[in-house]
Amino acid sequence: MSWTWSGLLWVLLVGFSPSSWAQQGTQPQSIKIEGDITLGGLFPVHSRGPAGVPCGEIKREKGIHRLEAMLYALDQINSDPDLLPNITLGARILDTCSRDTYALEQSLTFVQALIQKDNSDVRCSNGEPPIIPKPERVVGVIGASGSSVSIMVANVLRLFAIPQISYASTAPELSDNSRYEFFSRVVPPDSYQAQAMVDIVKAMGWNYVSTLASEGNYGESGVDAFLQISREAGGLCIAQSIKIPREPRPGEFEKVIKRLMETSNARGVIIFANEDDIKRVLQAAKKANLTGHFLFVGSDSWGAKNSPIQDQEDVAEGAVTILPKRASIDGFDQYFTSRSLENNRRNIWFAEFWEDDFKCKLTRPGIKYDPGRRKCTGDERINRDSQYEQEGKVQFVIDAVYAMAHALHSMHLDLCAGSMGVCEKMDPVEGRMLLQYIRSVNFNGSAGTGVMFNENGDAPGRYDIFQYQLSNVSSPGYKLIGQWTNHLRLNSEEMQWSGGDRKIPESVCSFPCESGERKKMVKGVPCCWHCELCDGYQYLLDEFSCDMCPFDMRPLKNRTGCRPTPIIKLEWSSPWAIIPVFLAILGILATTGVIVTFIRFNDTPIVRASGRELSYVLLTGIFLIYLITFLMIAEPSVAVCAFRRLLLGLGMCISYAAMLTKTNRIYRIFEQGKKSVTPPKFISPTSQLIITFILISVQLLGVFIWFGVMPPHTIIDYEEQKPPNPEFARGVLKCDMSDLSLILCLSYSIVLMITCTVYAIKSRGVPETFNEAKPIGFTMYTTCIIWLAFVPIFFGTAQSTEKMFIQTTTLTVSMSLSATVSLGMLYIPKVYVIIFHPEQNVQKRKRSFKAVVQAATVTTQLSQKSSDKQNGESKIEPDRSQ
Repeated sequence: MSWTWSGLLWVLLVGFSPSSWAQQGTQPQSIKIEGDITLGGLFPVHSRGPAGVPCGEIKREKGIHRLEAMLYALDQINSDPDLLPNITLGARILDTCSRDTYALEQSLTFVQALIQKDNSDVRCSNGEPPIIPKPERVVGVIGASGSSVSIMVANVLRLFAIPQISYASTAPELSDNSRYEFFSRVVPPDSYQAQAMVDIVKAMGWNYVSTLASEGNYGESGVDAFLQISREAGGLCIAQSIKIPREPRPGEFEKVIKRLMETSNARGVIIFANEDDIKRVLQAAKKANLTGHFLFVGSDSWGAKNSPIQDQEDVAEGAVTILPKRASIDGFDQYFTSRSLENNRRNIWFAEFWEDDFKCKLTRPGIKYDPGRRKCTGDERINRDSQYEQEGKVQFVIDAVYAMAHALHSMHLDLCAGSMGVCEKMDPVEGRMLLQYIRSVNFNGSAGTGVMFNENGDAPGRYDIFQYQLSNVSSPGYKLIGQWTNHLRLNSEEMQWSGGDRKIPESVCSFPCESGERKKMVKGVPCCWHCELCDGYQYLLDEFSCDMCPFDMRPLKNRTGCRPTPIIKLEWSSPWAIIPVFLAILGILATTGVIVTFIRFNDTPIVRASGRELSYVLLTGIFLIYLITFLMIAEPSVAVCAFRRLLLGLGMCISYAAMLTKTNRIYRIFEQGKKSVTPPKFISPTSQLIITFILISVQLLGVFIWFGVMPPHTIIDYEEQKPPNPEFARGVLKCDMSDLSLILCLSYSIVLMITCTVYAIKSRGVPETFNEAKPIGFTMYTTCIIWLAFVPIFFGTAQSTEKMFIQTTTLTVSMSLSATVSLGMLYIPKVYVIIFHPEQNVQKRKRSFKAVVQAATVTTQLSQKSSDKQNGESKIEPDRSQ
């Protein structure tokens, strides 16, 4: 075994150095049970001592209970005629004092028999060699408890091929068969526990938690396994990963709580820590007035124990803890509660336990009696005079001892061929062979569950899940709420939180976004995000992005999709339509009245003097101007749009063409009269009509070309009424007629209007009695003012959400007003005279064109003569001018 020399050298130098025990201040103590085959035992009988002292106070549950469980198991095995018949199992049990370095030194006791010592120079006084008792050979070790202790001891036992079965060490590191090939355990590794804890966290809907670990293999390995599994599973983020130092300084736990509060949303705290650290974390949280804030998920080191939460129950309320599936062993309860100072002298630490358990003092030789403490009588009884509850790992201690016994039994059957007792092939027991038998065991343990090992020496994962509840007044304490055997079964209905609340609290980095909000992820933290509202006309495409709704749609109120934009049009009942329609109806009635009156009195002097032919043309144009109001308000269709194009400019064109022809005729007559007595050309009614229709035909030609290039049709304009708030968005049903095309449609009429105005200005010197020059002038001046006001109103509303309504109303009212001005200036006075003053509707004396020339030359009024004939008027000669 040349490969062991380096290890042996280290053992000899460190483990057996004279100063080693002196430094600890004590000699190693152990329990010795005689037997044919000896098993080692490592238990944390005492807690870790202060600096310079290896051991502290006695640990009643984790120490004495577990140690007695091994003694109980040995008694049961030795009394079982079917298991290792005629073979007695002995034991050498040591105290690790919850310290890995001290446990290493203690465990060297197990390998003393394997170390060959050179005693050749040692002689007795008579010269004979000394008789040195051979130390017992330990074939296997039960323990240790803490993972860091097991790791330290496993490194030594591996050198001497001594199998080891732990009852409580769960660090994932110990599953490494290449480094700890002789290590096995009857509890599942923390990798299973970590998987169960990840499943619990996800089942409660948490995605943002912190981790807390005691320094050492157990805590750090457990958290590392949790972190790795959570990364692989996804959907879980770690806010903080805090390590508690092995020797914490004063104020260390207050700093831990302060760090945890830096990410206050991470209320869930995954804790892999020893009992002392758990208790001090709870104390620090209570001191910081954070009772009820943290939601602890504790590993099996917390389990269902009362000691970590003593006096901190309110802080621990709601804590979810995990514990390898276990059962209380009734036989052990009967055994342990029957122990006394008289019948349990083999346990060298039982007297110390007795004093601590019954809060009394035993009288010992050499120890001064303490009068301040009650004297033990020896008649005290466990569970009668003290509180007793079986420690959680008792079952696993028993299973570990039985696993070693079953392995030895199988080895004995194979090697000893039915012989009784230990045969030569098992003396000594070869460690590597025993390991193979250990890994092959499969039996029902003390709780009725199967005990077996995988290729790495790990037991299958079976866990009970508890929650510490206070609200249940009848039985406050740990309540079983689920199980984990490769998958989680969690009864969430049984869970209860602070104040009896049944709703699972949240531990998330970011709360779910409201409807219509997208997640903007925080870089490097997939569980954290900021919520941003999809604004404007955007909807939530997926949880991370917004997208624009199609042009004809707007987002739903919750922005989870799009909906069609409502279609509107100018309704007859709208205030924007009532006024134009009212004006148009009045105008149509007035125009109709004028036309009827003119037809009725067609041959009277006033009607004849007004130029009947052009008057009917002009009145037709005025009628069409009023009529266009109804087309502008009517629901758009292809026919309506076509008539809009046709009549929008045609009515004005007809009116202004007729007025332009009239003013041009008057202007030419007086201009010609200044030059000669010859009348100008084209002043007859027929000529005037032809000129008017030629002017009108230009408008019609332009409209028909427009029809050919862009056939009329309707459109829905979704941009016109698209305010920032999509709730007010509307699609406007209208004809495909832009502002530019509307202006071009009216532009020709405007040119006629301006030209007519120019002629009216030039003809302002015509005598008042001469036809309609001045009324036409006043009409054109007023019309120009109306349309000058129209332009800024029409184009100033281009950005308004009610653009169509304002522009339609402005256009129709302007047209109605201009038509009303023409009707009122030119024809209402005539109708008034015809209806109410028929005596003025008489023929006046005629004037020759020579008189007209004279009037135009000297700019004097024409003389007029009256006649007694009613409803007559003498016309200015030549009569054909009219």
